[in-house]
Amino acid sequence: MSAPHISFEFFPPQSLEASFRLWETVQALSPLAPDFVSVTYGAGGTTRDLTHEAVATIHQHYGLNVAAHLTCVDATRQETLTIAEEYAKAGVHEIVALRGDAPKGKDRFEPHPDGFANSCELIQALADTGKFNIRVGAYPEKHPEAADSAADIEWLKRKIDAGASSAITQFFFEAETFFRFRDACEKAGIDALIIPGVLPIENWAGTRRFAARCGANVPDWMDDMYAKAIRDQREDLLSIALATELCSDLIDGGVEHLHFYTLNRPHLTRDICHALGVERKVNLENVA
Repeated sequence: MSAPHISFEFFPPQSLEASFRLWETVQALSPLAPDFVSVTYGAGGTTRDLTHEAVATIHQHYGLNVAAHLTCVDATRQETLTIAEEYAKAGVHEIVALRGDAPKGKDRFEPHPDGFANSCELIQALADTGKFNIRVGAYPEKHPEAADSAADIEWLKRKIDAGASSAITQFFFEAETFFRFRDACEKAGIDALIIPGVLPIENWAGTRRFAARCGANVPDWMDDMYAKAIRDQREDLLSIALATELCSDLIDGGVEHLHFYTLNRPHLTRDICHALGVERKVNLENVA
């Protein structure tokens, strides 16, 4: 089994402690030479400025290919495109274009009166600039707001047709979930790269709540295994084993690129990558 291409997702810090954790994560994972790293917005676009600062710092000081998340939430078209232009001026030419979640206090997304109504409009506007490689989100299991899985695939095709080059999936727990989705996308005429998103599980209770919010199915056997692992204080070992097995199954099924949701906790992701044969390639002493 050859080592996969990898990428990582970070989120911007909102406190001094979180800032230290972000830079610890970047330093721990940068030597693995990811194809790109992405930096998220907070819910409802609440970390827009922090995201911009984190993207610029990671790009300038670590030499990484950074993909900045950009959403349609609570901003006019001009404000959003101005942010994109600032990224381009800073040498950042990768964007993860998303509709975004509802702002705090609201039950569902509502477009700004002068903003982009949906992710396709944002993607098209970014593509028209000719300055960005655009990545988008994909949902191997039904998005909570979608009518059905077919609607998710139809929407993904619209995003690719609007100018996106690739998609990163929401996390899932069984390889067959991704393979079914990939097959359905191919049947729908989607030929863009679809990168499976992998979530190393640091806290099972928190992951279960997160999965419930985003519609990721949790197999019964995982509840049983984590109950025993938590009792025996072996939760991290189980998480590394399960994620490594999931990634190996994906690679055996033809996947060549894996995207890890690090949650700014690098050690599980690093150990999983090492288990997959991804070796340290960069000496951070040479990165300034």
